[in-house]
Amino acid sequence: MLRIQDVLDQLTRVQPTVDGLVSGKAESQVRGIAVTFMATQAAIEQAASLGANLLISHEGVFYRHQMDTTKLLEEDPVARYKLQRLKELDLAIYRYHDGIHRETPDGITAGLIEELGWQDAVREYRPASAVLEHSGMTLQELASLLKRKLNLPFIRFTGNPKLICRKIGVLVGYRGGGDLAIPLLREVDLIIAGEGPEWEAPEYVRDAVYQGREKAMMFLGHGPSEAPGMRRLAGKLRLAFPTLPVHVIENETLFQWI
Repeated sequence: MLRIQDVLDQLTRVQPTVDGLVSGKAESQVRGIAVTFMATQAAIEQAASLGANLLISHEGVFYRHQMDTTKLLEEDPVARYKLQRLKELDLAIYRYHDGIHRETPDGITAGLIEELGWQDAVREYRPASAVLEHSGMTLQELASLLKRKLNLPFIRFTGNPKLICRKIGVLVGYRGGGDLAIPLLREVDLIIAGEGPEWEAPEYVRDAVYQGREKAMMFLGHGPSEAPGMRRLAGKLRLAFPTLPVHVIENETLFQWI
């Protein structure tokens, strides 16, 4: 019998961590695996409909990074209903955040770069970023490429659309804040990030451009920047467990433009 724990043993384990089982029991037999960026209500229902009883989610199930959700589950009807459905569906959820980020290279960063086909452009993987050297494309051309490759309806950027970008920094997820992005911007022409405070690094770019410096920053969104890493994980699990069905559940675009 293949247990949920046997699957979890294939994942990178680190301490301290927010990773862990949110629902279900490690000793239960695993019948199918689903992998997603965010265990939304829709993703939970889809995993169950596919016959999976283990859902591996990158981000937290109950809308916060830390695991202590006792008060939320006591007071909030949306969270309580979500937990109720997990029990009804007998669905185990494992949050896999810190472990995949601490792989070498970072499994989420590597997933984005591989999905874009930029492996040969990587000059350095760092713990929280990657630095790439590209043959040169305009910011506008890169935005169009990213939209097509990642199936994105829109991309936000700041900088000159005609800027030729050769040295690119990649910061997935919520790594687009000033502490990480501003030092990296001193090394690269463009940062491609998931998200970050708008009043930090993007404002730095705005001032840099005003001063005549060739800098730009692009936000893909948290989920779009990290979902490729979870798709990469699904591929690794298929190799590790060839007799188990392993599904990728894509989250719908979170925001729309009016």
